[in-house]
Amino acid sequence: MLKFCTAGESHGQALLAFISGLPAQLPIDVKFINHELHRRQLGYGRGGRQKIEKDQAEIFAGVRHGKTIGAPIALRIENRDWANWEKILPVEATEDDPGTKKLIAPRPGHADLAGSQKFDYHDARYILERASARETAARVAAGAFAKLLLREFGTEIASHTIQVGHVRVERPATWKKIRTVSADLDSPLRCIDAAVQEKMKAEVDAALKAGDTVGGIFEIVAHDVPVGLGSHAQWDEKLDGRLAQALMSVQAVKAVEIGAAVTAAGSFGSEVQDEIFYEKSAHRFRRQTNRAGGLEGGITNGEDVVIRGYLKPISTLRQALHTTNMITKQPVQAAYERSDWCVVPAGSVAGEAMVALVLADAFLQKFGGDSLGEMRRNFDNYVRQIDEF
Repeated sequence: MLKFCTAGESHGQALLAFISGLPAQLPIDVKFINHELHRRQLGYGRGGRQKIEKDQAEIFAGVRHGKTIGAPIALRIENRDWANWEKILPVEATEDDPGTKKLIAPRPGHADLAGSQKFDYHDARYILERASARETAARVAAGAFAKLLLREFGTEIASHTIQVGHVRVERPATWKKIRTVSADLDSPLRCIDAAVQEKMKAEVDAALKAGDTVGGIFEIVAHDVPVGLGSHAQWDEKLDGRLAQALMSVQAVKAVEIGAAVTAAGSFGSEVQDEIFYEKSAHRFRRQTNRAGGLEGGITNGEDVVIRGYLKPISTLRQALHTTNMITKQPVQAAYERSDWCVVPAGSVAGEAMVALVLADAFLQKFGGDSLGEMRRNFDNYVRQIDEF
């Protein structure tokens, strides 16, 4: 079983990620991991923090001579901004109370108030430091390891932007186009349609001018996923449920759609089912449509896995919102922390990481193996079984 966890605060010394369950002898490309971290930092509408940080992963355990050794993996991503916060957020108790960065005016839409009440703080600083989407850098690094495992079996993951604010691209996207725009570091919003992308940029500009923020929708596609990952047998083994939970855990994602679920909800069954055909030349069953998003009954069906994340406008606004002081209980204006105003492209990279981690775990559950070679033999035998079905 593949497991991972993260640690660290937005303005702490570093972010940490711990990964266990990867087979031994998996080649690890550190440049690829850092490339994924760089992708997360890009996108039109990002704030000043991205000019400070240059995210790179330092691997401290579990990888030797460029390959996994079957032991837990530990990695660290430095927070360069820590130099500006070291005296404000010291690790050890100090006699002097820095006090200058306390947050007693909780921001609507954030974890500030609920977290402060839960953990009995009259200062939301300790809540926001961990709730911050800065944490997704650690997830992206962990997800890069999962992507490297999936790559060994021909499965790739890419994403693109469907909507920003009120502007949406309507034409369908091919895997080739999605893969191209997903990898394009110069594409400001990773939209497949250049003309629509310019309108999206104008929407982002309008939000900035108004002191507002803007959300959107990103689509993640996992290509060449084998039949049979996940299960119908128990509620928590259904892969669509696991993917939805993983994507929903990304900060600011408030809804998840698999395939054409939203459209299907307002359609007749005859309009949305993917009819099944058999290709004799390929010795395989196929579907000419993929409205189910590659999953039926909680099991992958051999088509691309397609999942969308609906990202709300982030909650840190330059224009003041009404809130209440946690100490005096008097009405005040919400605090403002330096932030982005559009994070749809960054959210999609974090979403890719979560999808990769869930799919990699499903691969390990299905094919097992303590080493990459053993896992590949199991996989190859299963592929022959499917071909002979």
